[in-house]
This record gives sequence, C-alpha cells and structure tokens, in this order.
Amino acid sequence: MPIGAQPPGRHGTVDEPYSALNLRLVLAAFGFVVCTVLSIWLFHEGWTLPGWLLAAWAVVAVIDIVVVQLRRRARHRAEGDGDHSLFE
Repeated sequence: MPIGAQPPGRHGTVDEPYSALNLRLVLAAFGFVVCTVLSIWLFHEGWTLPGWLLAAWAVVAVIDIVVVQLRRRARHRAEGDGDHSLFE
C-alpha cells in the first residue's frame, strides 16, 4: 500500500480531504494511552486475556499513528507549509 498524501483512487481535494489526518492522529494517540493504561491495570488485577487484547489494540494504535504521520509528511511535501486545523 503506497503511503502518500491520500490513497490513490480517492476523490478527496484540498478543500474536502479524504481523511482528517490531524483528528485521526489525536484519536489514535488517545486510544494508545487509554489501551495501555487499561492493559497495565488489567494485568495488575490478574485479568490476562483482556489485558492482552487491550495491549494488541495499543499496538494497532501505534501502527495507525505511524501511518498517519507518514501521510501528514507526504501532505506537507505535496502542499508545502500550510496550517491545517484539527479537522483537515
């Protein structure tokens, strides 16, 4: 899967982007923090299976953070310096 400013074949424009990358980054970071804290707490309480499930979701959140950052960097290279709000 190529990682560019947006996936090929999508119909997003500068005015209407395909994905709100900044919002997606914030949500992925929030999911990582919540899943990590709850996973540690569940391991401490002895609930190993739910702890491992939340640890796996934390790993998925980290992967999403990396992908979003790569797409944000590609957008920055394609568009140059520009302010993007949380929803762009």
